[in-house]
Amino acid sequence: MMRQAVENQSRRQSEARRICGEPFVRHMATGNDTVARYVSLSALEADYPRVKRFPRSLRLLLEAALRNIDAGDSAQVAELGAMLDWQPGASGSLPVWVGRILLQDASGIPLLHDLAAMRAAAVQRGHDASRIAPCLPVDLVIDHSVVTDRYGDATAAADNLLLEYRRNQERYAFARWAGQAFPNLRIFPPGSGIVHQVNLEQLATGVVVRDGWIFPDTLLGTDSHTTMINGIGTLGWGVGALEAEIALLGEALQIAVPKFVEVRLTGSRRPGITATDIALHVTAHLRRHGMVGKILEFAGEGARALTVPDRATIANMAPEYGATMAFFPMDSESLSYLRKRGHAEDHIELVRRYAAEQGLFGFPDVEEADYDETVEINLDHVARSVAGPFRPQQLLMLSDVPRSFPGDAGPRPVQLVAKPALSNGDVVIAAITSCTNTANPGGMICAGLLASEAVRRGLKVSPHVKTVLAPGSRDVTAYLARLGLLDSLTAIGFYPAAYGCSVCVGNTGPLAPGVEEAIAAHSLTVSAVLSGNRNFEGRIHHAVKANYLASPALVVAYALAGSTLKDLDVEPIGTAGDGASVYLRDIWPSDESVAAFVSQVDGDAQGVAAKSERRPGGDAATERPEWTAIASQTGDCFQWDKHSGYFVRPPFFETDTGARLKSIEGARILAVFGDDITTDHISPVGEIARHSDAADYLRGVGVEVADFSTFGARRCNHHVMMRGTFANPRIRNLINAVGDGPMSRSARDGGVKSLFKVAMENVSDGVTNIVFAGERYGSGSARDWAARGTALLGISAVVARSFERIHRSNLVLMGVLPVQISDGSDLDSFLWTGEERIDVTFDPSLDEIMPKACVVVRRAGNIVIKLDGCAKIETAAEWRYLRAQGVLPHVLGRALSG
Repeated sequence: MMRQAVENQSRRQSEARRICGEPFVRHMATGNDTVARYVSLSALEADYPRVKRFPRSLRLLLEAALRNIDAGDSAQVAELGAMLDWQPGASGSLPVWVGRILLQDASGIPLLHDLAAMRAAAVQRGHDASRIAPCLPVDLVIDHSVVTDRYGDATAAADNLLLEYRRNQERYAFARWAGQAFPNLRIFPPGSGIVHQVNLEQLATGVVVRDGWIFPDTLLGTDSHTTMINGIGTLGWGVGALEAEIALLGEALQIAVPKFVEVRLTGSRRPGITATDIALHVTAHLRRHGMVGKILEFAGEGARALTVPDRATIANMAPEYGATMAFFPMDSESLSYLRKRGHAEDHIELVRRYAAEQGLFGFPDVEEADYDETVEINLDHVARSVAGPFRPQQLLMLSDVPRSFPGDAGPRPVQLVAKPALSNGDVVIAAITSCTNTANPGGMICAGLLASEAVRRGLKVSPHVKTVLAPGSRDVTAYLARLGLLDSLTAIGFYPAAYGCSVCVGNTGPLAPGVEEAIAAHSLTVSAVLSGNRNFEGRIHHAVKANYLASPALVVAYALAGSTLKDLDVEPIGTAGDGASVYLRDIWPSDESVAAFVSQVDGDAQGVAAKSERRPGGDAATERPEWTAIASQTGDCFQWDKHSGYFVRPPFFETDTGARLKSIEGARILAVFGDDITTDHISPVGEIARHSDAADYLRGVGVEVADFSTFGARRCNHHVMMRGTFANPRIRNLINAVGDGPMSRSARDGGVKSLFKVAMENVSDGVTNIVFAGERYGSGSARDWAARGTALLGISAVVARSFERIHRSNLVLMGVLPVQISDGSDLDSFLWTGEERIDVTFDPSLDEIMPKACVVVRRAGNIVIKLDGCAKIETAAEWRYLRAQGVLPHVLGRALSG
């Protein structure tokens, strides 16, 4: 068997080296009398017929590997050979080469801060600063910083943008410096829109012609919802900023060979069903099925019938069902969308020719391609629905919403509270926000038409509801205004408040006057309804426990109803001006009326594009005088101000790269968590609480409470961020009698202290920390600070029953060992006291994928638990990062070595 494996590897390498030259390179006319080279997959199929049956996404990965491979690198050659041999059930690793990188500011500015620190380290070691620079085009869209402080009037968007600039002057000055310091970096300033909608509407090109080559548009993004671009047939997914740094500095990202899953959509959409309803139904179905780390490709007549905005709505939600990617193949709908977004006809024809030549155009027929598995979803079964109150996969029919309400507030009589009148179950936030749905004209027009009918009947929204309209693009408000629908939305309070993520990422701002005080005084459980993609407890607003995801039209409906304890299928949504009861069915627009308005938007879009008033991928920064007016440093190297509370030179490049990777002995238990601990629980997010370790630090360096700002704003100050890691007030440490919140038990004196203080005690004592958790550890947004903070707290390993993809990868990239243990009852009944000492043994000399690991828990020197598991290391590259004490020292060393 060993001899056969060696022979197979030798054969693969020989075949791979043979095609590393140019036997499969062809030429294609690209217009203006120019010709570009391309790797011909159809020519490759003649020698390797199996390639013809590859999933579309694997074909795209293979094309990129062939175009970028270094024939002298034996590891790359071996990976290419394995790719050529792919079949369902394959294991190992494969390289990911992409054409561009997409950043949002929450992770993008810290990434640029890393590059600034790398340049400083390079200069310190005698190298030229220019050695550290992006090798790929990079787009930074600043969309995560706007807060909807103002709402409900015509000046809200302008006011919030002004506040955003005031609060983020130092951050934006740094970004301005980066824009002149780093080649290949383009910045879309505040107010441009939401990163994924900007990506879909302005940056997507189908194919790219660059450096004499023509190749597919592919990308990695530092936001988990980068998958939205899959709706147009573009390969791309979300990674942490750490992985993005690997790619933009010129290395392939190594991933474990994923399972490729065909998701076959059958049936058709029923009347009155929105793309959001389909996306939520798909999310619930696929999360139950288990899709973590898998690449999904949609197929079937149901998928073909969807428009690009509908496909993008579904693809955006891929992280919510755990998938790496949710790919819809390129077809005539994709070309039509590019045309509407202003691309020239000759470019659209080039996209079609290239995709057809490469076998990438159109949906595969049944049984045409091989997959690891097939899942079928019948669209006939999709009903009008929402998701909540805590997770995107908690699918609810409207009749189920009142019964879903947390605690016993739903069934019991509620007590009205004066000034304002407020009850359990009341909606206090109704937000049409997030690129997930605002990029879909059908969904937005449906909301506008529903609002129009509500206004006609005299329905009103209660003053305790904070109404927010925060589209991902200024085009949305433009077409709503042209169609006469914006006036209807504003008439009931939905004025444009921001062109950024806002409520979707928790930048909600204060609630209506008196509401937060009433909630606190009477321990009320109230609701938020938003057209976003995540609804984890505490994410949307610290005072709101129940959060529901819904289509934009249902957001308006619940704002009018005022409560999630109403069954909108059978109960009146409100009372008309003449005193008659009005039901949801009375004001819901017909599919025909929505389609008629959408056709007007499509026609307008093509007209605008034809006049060249909006061209894709322009230099957005020049369109914003507020941005260009920001004073900033110049030059290749950033100069840190020792008095800054926002930008502090990070410690990540000062590690002992000569330290030897070894098993863990005698670690202290810092925290024990249950299932579904998200990166929202782990990462520092939201406002900096006045009574917290981060606040104590800021006071100590002279920052006034009014200037604390948010963790998002201070992501480039590791002193603040490490104090905010695991600081979510909703987190629960299961060590005995610790209680809710970010607390732990000191191994020194047994006292209950903040988790940060206990972690630092252990580090001071020269003892490493360990965290235990249950299923799906690290689900949620691609927050790299969830891993950075973990590492800075001296946590050497996280032991869990399962990990979500991005956070597991980020832990490895920060030098933290993820250990996956099998299901068992030992931990379920174990009472942790905080006195335990932990050993994690594994063979660190191996490059073996997911080697065995043993976790031993001792108390008073005696073994009380022994658990078998594996070190969740999925590629040989991840072993290299662990041995280098993290990816940042590794990529710096590679860049400086050439």
